[in-house]
Amino acid sequence: MDNFASLRGKTALVTGAGGGIGAACAKELVTAGATVMLTDINVAACKQLSDALNESGATTSYSAQDVTSEEDWARVIDETLAKCAGLDVLVNNAGIYVGGTLDSNTLADVRRVNQTNVESVFLGMKYAALAMKPGGAAGKGGSIINLSSVAGLIGVPGHTAYGASKGAVRLYTKHAAVEFARLGYGIRVNSIHPGLIDTDMGRLVFEDFVKVGMAPDLAAAEAAVLEMIPMATLGTVEDIARMTRFLASAEAAYCTGAEFVVDGGMTAT
Repeated sequence: MDNFASLRGKTALVTGAGGGIGAACAKELVTAGATVMLTDINVAACKQLSDALNESGATTSYSAQDVTSEEDWARVIDETLAKCAGLDVLVNNAGIYVGGTLDSNTLADVRRVNQTNVESVFLGMKYAALAMKPGGAAGKGGSIINLSSVAGLIGVPGHTAYGASKGAVRLYTKHAAVEFARLGYGIRVNSIHPGLIDTDMGRLVFEDFVKVGMAPDLAAAEAAVLEMIPMATLGTVEDIARMTRFLASAEAAYCTGAEFVVDGGMTAT
């Protein structure tokens, strides 16, 4: 185990841990020494990853979770406390992507993306804080890390509904951070804003560039996206996982209410 940003003795809950960024975060937190609860609507994927990590010497558990369900949040927090003996870190990672232009999106599209990307973050912070704050079942404070996006910082064609939801995550993070600090909860709250990450969800952006007429085909769309990134490459899930580890650790003890951009320079231009 690497000593930098050690999480030895800490317990973390990672949502959307069945694949992509969530799975990478779970692996990184385990490497840092944390006990990790993995949740996902795809519980089979969580079980497979949990079993593999445990076979390698880690301590993990898993549970099915629909992050839009308040009942599931209450249950999963209780399961984490019971199976993992505490709660120090929440990684609010689970989310969905809804593309399309503003005039092509339906109200149902907007409600669906907000329910999954915004309401779930509210529920996660609420139930984690109830456990983490003084007098809670864990009661030692902690770190909450909300996954937002660069689309929550800048405007991108074909991302209106998604970007608005991720912008809401950014501000929910700031308000919660200030509130928890002022109330003496000992809970830090920060957001991570990935740029274009090489995942199945990330590559949907290329499809949307074609759909909205920004590029004639997928190859041209990818080329156009790479031109937007000074480092000229897509990010990896490990890039995001390493930032998650830092924010979960004591090395980030004075960081709260901030947005951490991991985008290869995309938003710096």
